[in-house]
Amino acid sequence: MKKVWNTWCRISLVKRILAGLILGIILGITIPKAISWISVFGSLFVGALKSVAPILVLVLVIQAIANHKSGAKTNMKMILVLYAIGTFSAGAVGVVASFLFPATIKLKSGAEDITPPQGIGEVFGTLLSNIVSNPVDALVNANYIGILAWAVLLGITLKKASDSTKTMIDDFAEAVSAIVKWVIELAPVGIMGLVFEVVATNGITALEDYVRLLAILLGCMFFVALVINPLITFIFTQQNPYPLVWMTLKESAIFAFFTRSSAANIPVNLALCEKLRLDKNTYSVSIPLGATINMAGAAITISVLSIAACHTLGIDVDVITAIILVVLSAISAAGASGVPGGSLMLIPVACSLFGISNDIAMQVVAVGFIIGVLQDACETALNSSSDVLFTATAEIAKKRKESKAN
Repeated sequence: MKKVWNTWCRISLVKRILAGLILGIILGITIPKAISWISVFGSLFVGALKSVAPILVLVLVIQAIANHKSGAKTNMKMILVLYAIGTFSAGAVGVVASFLFPATIKLKSGAEDITPPQGIGEVFGTLLSNIVSNPVDALVNANYIGILAWAVLLGITLKKASDSTKTMIDDFAEAVSAIVKWVIELAPVGIMGLVFEVVATNGITALEDYVRLLAILLGCMFFVALVINPLITFIFTQQNPYPLVWMTLKESAIFAFFTRSSAANIPVNLALCEKLRLDKNTYSVSIPLGATINMAGAAITISVLSIAACHTLGIDVDVITAIILVVLSAISAAGASGVPGGSLMLIPVACSLFGISNDIAMQVVAVGFIIGVLQDACETALNSSSDVLFTATAEIAKKRKESKAN
């Protein structure tokens, strides 16, 4: 069994997911009456995601905050500002695009029975009550707002903990991340079951919703990469941003597209920063940090899929709630896991803002995995290339400011 598992894991996850997607479509068309046993793979996959997501969010946020240290004097302040602007702008693009081009998702029967919140007052009331929820209750009921609140508080208090305690937190975070990776390795089988159930129940036309949703996601990511990020760079540098943008897309985004891992792309970005002759004291910190918190693509994914769930369930999203979603998607994106599909695990956090249950939210996560072959690759490409772009932007802006002062 170990040999079979290792052989399975050595095959590219993208290839396995594509195979599962195609097999699910074929089986759904040819033997739709087998739905009772083939669809169970999809149910098990969604169940595994539901069980691991709450604890993953808790330990990763605690780890990130507890291990945060103030570095040497660098240009990090401006870079962090750029990371924040880029991520918030991407979340806003995702929300606006979702209203301009509304998309829906095929959910299991019963999903439409939930009661949507009645106005912004109820949303705020639910938000506040979720924040002060008992931490054990928050984990059991997948109350992600409460989980985030407790994770932030525990992370802050553990910043003064001993090194041995922080090492234990790191080890626990690694263990939970490893479990998530095991679940992700089974995504192709789960996707086969989910796609089979959709096709067998609703026909091949049901996949049109996925194509539309993927088009919105990729359209937003290309818009951010080719319009928003260059605009941010121009505002800070007051020079043509596209030579720098094209270089980062060509030498960073392409690698990240195929590796689908911001962490794996760190050496590529460090080499590119050296090629651009940036300050090593700055980029040696900003690049690894950006691989963790600079997540424009993740903000788009979280906001678009969350509003797609609202459109599907008939939940009206007013302007104020949309603004809250932009903030929440940006903050959630900064805590996205580094594993493939990590941003999808934060979707329940945004869905909880609209009173959408964890069961429904995890169905949305599963849909994200179905379209994740291209979505996750493009998301990682945007995230990783932005790390170099904003690091270079901050340095150019600093030099421009110093030259004006002289």
